[in-house]
Amino acid sequence: MTTRVRGGRYIVRGEAVIGGSIRVSGAKNHALAAMCAALLTDEDVILENVPFITDVDSLADLLRSLGARVERLADGALRLNASGVTTCEAPTELISENRASFQVMGPLLGRHGFAASAPPGGDVIGQRPIDVHLSGFEAMGAVVTREGERFVARAPAGLTGTRVFMDYPSVSGTQNVMMAAVLARGHTTIVNAATEPEVQELCHMLNAMGARISGIGSQMLEIDGIERLRGTRARIMPDRIEAGTWAIAAVITGGELFLEDAPWDVMDALLHKLRATGATITTGPRGMHVRGSQPIRAVSFQALPYPGLATDLHAPFGALLTQANGVSIIHERVFDNRMLYVSELRKMGAEIVSTGSSAIVSGPTPLHGTRVRALDVRAGAAVLLAAMAAQGTTVIDDIYHLDRGYEHLDDKLRTMGVEVERA
Repeated sequence: MTTRVRGGRYIVRGEAVIGGSIRVSGAKNHALAAMCAALLTDEDVILENVPFITDVDSLADLLRSLGARVERLADGALRLNASGVTTCEAPTELISENRASFQVMGPLLGRHGFAASAPPGGDVIGQRPIDVHLSGFEAMGAVVTREGERFVARAPAGLTGTRVFMDYPSVSGTQNVMMAAVLARGHTTIVNAATEPEVQELCHMLNAMGARISGIGSQMLEIDGIERLRGTRARIMPDRIEAGTWAIAAVITGGELFLEDAPWDVMDALLHKLRATGATITTGPRGMHVRGSQPIRAVSFQALPYPGLATDLHAPFGALLTQANGVSIIHERVFDNRMLYVSELRKMGAEIVSTGSSAIVSGPTPLHGTRVRALDVRAGAAVLLAAMAAQGTTVIDDIYHLDRGYEHLDDKLRTMGVEVERA
C-alpha cells in the first residue's frame, strides 16, 4: 500500500518533450465501488488491476475498521473478505478522506439491516448531495435519521424492492442504492440511473456474485433481490480519466504517446474534442496513439454525465485550451465548483474568465513557471499539464491530491519525458 502523507510538492521543468508508451492503470472509480461491494458477501472477493493509490488505501483502512480483511496478493490483486464484519458504523475520520467511502452504506444496510456514516469527504468541488442515496434507502423501507454528525439507516426486517427515482444520475448514488437493492426482497427499479462505464462494470461484477441486474447501460436498472451473494474474481477496468489526462498531455506539449490498455471505446466525447483541436488519434486492440499538432485549435465543450465529456477531464482540458488558438467556452453541467483550477492557471499566465459554472478561455497565452497548488485531484492534473507546457520551473504544492488518483505518477511522468522531482 502507498503512504498517505498530506503536503509534498512537485518541481516540474517546463517545455517538456512528451513521447513513449505508458500503461493505463486500473480505474479509481471502479476499484473503490468494487471494494465496497465486497461487503455484500462472506466469501472472498479478489480484484485484479487495482491501482496503488491513496484513495484505495484509505478505503481499505475503512473496511478493516469494520472488521473486513483486506490484503494485497503477490500478483498485485486485492483480496477482501467481509465475513468478520463486527460493526456497521464507519469511522468519521476515514469517511472524511474519501467520498467513495460513503458507498459502504448500501452494502451494510442491505446485508445487515443497519449502517451509519458521517457525510462523505473527498474533493471540494461543489455540492454533491447525498439525498439520492438516502431517499433510495428510504424508498426501500429503511428509516434514515441524522444523529449528531452521522446519518443512520435502519431496516431490521430487511429492505423491500420498489421503484426508486434518482433526482439526478449520480454515479455513487446509483451504485449505493443498487448495492442495497441486490439483497432486498422483491423487485427494484432504479429510474434515471447513471450509465457510466464504471457503473456498468459494477453491475457485471454483482451479477457474477449472483445478483440479478438487467438494463445495464441504460437509465432504467431492474434488480431482482436475492438472499445471498457469493464471492467472485473481477478485473478492474482501465482508467478512462487517467488515459484522458495523458492524451491531453500529448496534445498540450505537441508530443505523442502510446497509451497501452486505454479504454478508447468509452472515451468518444474526449477523442472527438481532441481531434477537433487538431490532434491525430488512432485506436487498436492494444490501446491508442495520440499525437499533438500545432497550432492547437480552440474548441468549446460541456462536461456532462456519460456518454458526455467526463467532468473529471474538465480541468485538464481547460489547461489544454490555454494553448489553443482562439476563444474556447467551457460549461460544467455536473459539479458547481469544478472551476477551482482556474485561479491556479491564472497564476501561470492563463487568460480565463469564469462565471458560475462556465468559463471563457483565450489563447494561446504563454505560461510561465510559478508556485501553484493541487486543489483537488483533477485541478492538480490541470496544473501539472500546464507545468509541462510552461516556460521555466513550476512548483506544485499539495500533491497528495494527485496521489489519490494517479498510480506511480512520478515514474510515469519521467517515462514520458517530464523532468520532475518530488520534494
